[in-house]
Amino acid sequence: MEIGVPVEIKNNENRVGMTPAGVFELTKNKHVVYVQDSAGFGSGFFNKDYEDAGATILSTIEEVYASSDMIVKVKEPIEKEYALIKPNQVLFTYFHFASNEVLTDAMIDSKAICIAYETVEDPDGSLPLLIPMSEVAGRMSIQQGAKYLEKPIKGRGVLLGGVPGVPPGKVLVLGAGIVGIQAAKMAAGLGAHVTIMDINMKQLRYVNDVMPNHVVTEFSSEYNIRKRIKECDLIIGGVLIKGAKAPKLITRDMLKDMRPGTVIVDVAVDQGGCFETTKPTTHEDPTYIIDDVVHYCVANMPGAVPYTSTVALTNVTLPYVIKLANQGWEKACKNLPSLEKGLNIVNGDIVYKEITEAFDRVL
Repeated sequence: MEIGVPVEIKNNENRVGMTPAGVFELTKNKHVVYVQDSAGFGSGFFNKDYEDAGATILSTIEEVYASSDMIVKVKEPIEKEYALIKPNQVLFTYFHFASNEVLTDAMIDSKAICIAYETVEDPDGSLPLLIPMSEVAGRMSIQQGAKYLEKPIKGRGVLLGGVPGVPPGKVLVLGAGIVGIQAAKMAAGLGAHVTIMDINMKQLRYVNDVMPNHVVTEFSSEYNIRKRIKECDLIIGGVLIKGAKAPKLITRDMLKDMRPGTVIVDVAVDQGGCFETTKPTTHEDPTYIIDDVVHYCVANMPGAVPYTSTVALTNVTLPYVIKLANQGWEKACKNLPSLEKGLNIVNGDIVYKEITEAFDRVL
C-alpha cells in the first residue's frame, strides 16, 4: 500500500502523523511511504530521518494526497484539504465529527473511508488511540491553568501550590477519566487542593484509592458543581462521551458565581466543550475573558509539546496502520473489532450512531 504523511496545516499544529520509526516498520513490510517535505520539523524529525527510514519525500501536500491510498495524520482535514481527498482513500486521524458538521458533510462528499482515532475502542471500553493524547492534555491543562492564573495574564494571582503560611490554590476537575486523573495528579503534585467530580462511582472509588489525601472526590451534579465553582481558582473540563458532543456542565449564568480571575480550561473542546461559553482557540491566541473568567480552550493542546505527543501517538497508532496497510481497510476492520469501531464515514455514508444523533440524521 502507498501511505501518505502530510504536513499538519491546522494553526500551530506541530505534531506529525508518524515518526521515522513508524515509517521504518511500514517500509520493512514492503509498503511505500510518502512524507511531505518538512512534515516532521515541528516535532524534531527531519527529511533525512525519514529518508533513512525508507520514506520518499514529496514537495507538496497535493502530491502526498494524490499518491497515497491511505493518509495518516494527526488532526482532522481542514477546508484547504477537502478537495485533495479521493473516493475510497483511507483517512486515519482524529476527526471529532460530532462537533463539526461542515467537516462531516465534506467527508461525506469526498466518498473517503474515514477512520477516527478517537472512536477505536477495545473490548473493555477503553479508547487506545485517544489515551496518550488525553494523558498529555490532562497534564498540560494544569501547566497552562497555573500559568494563566498569574495576574499579568488577568488571572487571580494565585500560586497553585501556595507557600508556607499561605493556603494552596483550589482546583476543580470535572471528569475522572484519563484527562481528569492526569490533571488531578499534576495539580496534586504542585500541592494544590483538588476536587475531582464524576457520575461514575466506580471511577471515583478508584481515584480515592490511588490519589493522595489532598485530592477529594465528589459526585457530579449541578448542585455540587454550582457550590464548588464559587471557591475554586482553576476548573478543568475533562468530560468525554465517546464520539458524541460533550455535555454542558458549566452554563453561562454560572460564571457570575466565580471569583474574578478564575481560570477554566476546557479539554473537551474538540467534542464541543463542556462549558457553555467554550469556543475553540489556538496556541497563537489561546484565551479570552467572559465575565472576568479566563477561558483557555485550545483545540489541539498536545500540539504545544509535539515531540512527546508525536512519539506517544505513533506508539499506539502504528499497529493499526500496519494492519490497515497489510490487509486493506475492509479485511482489517473485519478481523479487528476495535478498529471497526473507528469507522465513522464510509463511501459517503455515516456509519457511527453518535454522529447521526449529533446532527439529527439517519444512520
